[in-house]
Amino acid sequence: VCLLCRRAEADPDICGIKRVKFRLCVHIYCQFFASGLFPQENSEEFFVRDTRRVIQEAAKKHCFACSKMGATITCCKPGCDRSFHLPCAPQGECVTQFFGLYRSFCWEHRPRQAVQARPRQNNTCSICLDTVEDKTSYRTMVCPACQDAHFHRHCIQRLALHAGICFHCPCCQNQELFLMEMLTMGIRISKRPPSWESDPAVGALDQRHSRCDASTCLCPGGRKHTEEEGPWELLLCSSCAAEGTHRHCSSLESSTSSWECKGC
Repeated sequence: VCLLCRRAEADPDICGIKRVKFRLCVHIYCQFFASGLFPQENSEEFFVRDTRRVIQEAAKKHCFACSKMGATITCCKPGCDRSFHLPCAPQGECVTQFFGLYRSFCWEHRPRQAVQARPRQNNTCSICLDTVEDKTSYRTMVCPACQDAHFHRHCIQRLALHAGICFHCPCCQNQELFLMEMLTMGIRISKRPPSWESDPAVGALDQRHSRCDASTCLCPGGRKHTEEEGPWELLLCSSCAAEGTHRHCSSLESSTSSWECKGC
């Protein structure tokens, strides 16, 4: 059992792996987020005295999400005394930032996306294709770059862990702006190479669609010819990303930034 969250089993996407050192068993991210314990990602040493101190102090605090005692994480907003267990973060709509100072926020003080999701006829997650809310929320997020990619928090979290250092928007492929937004919103991003690099059977699933699917392709270079801009720039469907078209083949103006296929 993790001595910080009191769970024998917890979502590894949130809590990470368990480590046992000096007779102390803790999830790695429960340790990082516990109040008073600073992250030491590259160190195998546990701060035994500090860990025990945090456990003793947490015994007096209840988790506002599950109402049980032993909450080791407190909202970093000055003056806020809401505490919670790391596995309870999704239930309490808390944001935990997996970088820098590993800050934690309760539902009231958590960061929110400044960009508003564009209204669409078909509000589906760009990853799982199930329905999402028509506005941003804790559970529904949007790409800050294209503002067309909508996805569930748990879907983008799974993608982030599998994509690793190649993590980017599944629709517009933006990486820098998208990555920083996701980190700020509490998405944990793996620092490893993509999981599919070691699994050829999975590799094909992540390949970006790269052909024009218009009923009549007018490009002299053929359906697979693409250019960075102009009439032969390839746009992918903003909903499914499984079909594409050259701008000219679908009579799209140069100012048009998104396109949906007939199926969507």
